[in-house]
Amino acid sequence: MDGVTLRAEGHVVEIVLDRAEALNALSTAMARRLAMVCAEVAADDSVRAVVLSAAGEKAFCVGADLKERNAMTDAELLAQRPVFRAAFGGVLNLPQPVIAAVHGFALGGGCEFALSADLIVADETAVFGLPEVGVGLVPGGGGTQLALRRLGPGRAADLVFTGRRLGVDEAVEYGLADQKVPAGKAREEALALAGVIAGNSPVAVRAAKRALRLGAGVSLEAGLDLEENAWRTAAISADRREGIAAFTEKRKPNWPS
Repeated sequence: MDGVTLRAEGHVVEIVLDRAEALNALSTAMARRLAMVCAEVAADDSVRAVVLSAAGEKAFCVGADLKERNAMTDAELLAQRPVFRAAFGGVLNLPQPVIAAVHGFALGGGCEFALSADLIVADETAVFGLPEVGVGLVPGGGGTQLALRRLGPGRAADLVFTGRRLGVDEAVEYGLADQKVPAGKAREEALALAGVIAGNSPVAVRAAKRALRLGAGVSLEAGLDLEENAWRTAAISADRREGIAAFTEKRKPNWPS
């Protein structure tokens, strides 16, 4: 439906960029649908981990639908902007850990969707890039800021200013991808990783994600305060009591949350 499909298995949800005939290029309708799906997932307390994957064999996502944009006036392009920001923000702000399963081209907005995830699993076919300056644009789905935080200023400037593409090996070396897997295995590995995460305390995992996200760029003292808040959230929860009881009784925890 409108280029995004939602799948659920247990406590893991998979959000699929499902517009393979257009290499999963982000259209206005697809962006609206993605923002709506992310809002639904964010509000669902039963979801403990999210995988962001893509249909087709050639691309994870090649960015904005330039054919659609080519017919737009300046006013229409500006009107599209909040719709796109809501889509990228929807992925970035999910309270659950998000794993991007990347194959093929992840360019422009596709690269930004991957950067919006907490972990990136990429197969041997993956190609990353932020080529916006080559078509007279600046990365607008969080690319400059997310690359800066993940890669550091020099490597972020390299990607943004040159617009060049990185194969999977260089992406791993740069820190853009976290894990390289054989061709066609990114989704499988990402779902397996999501399953491991979903087996842990939902309260603790969400609190830890908040601390990690909010801690980027703040002072060590401020970061430790964020960690303190996260610890306190988990420490006074029913999850902590169940987790310790399960450990003591040598069984798997049955998380009350």
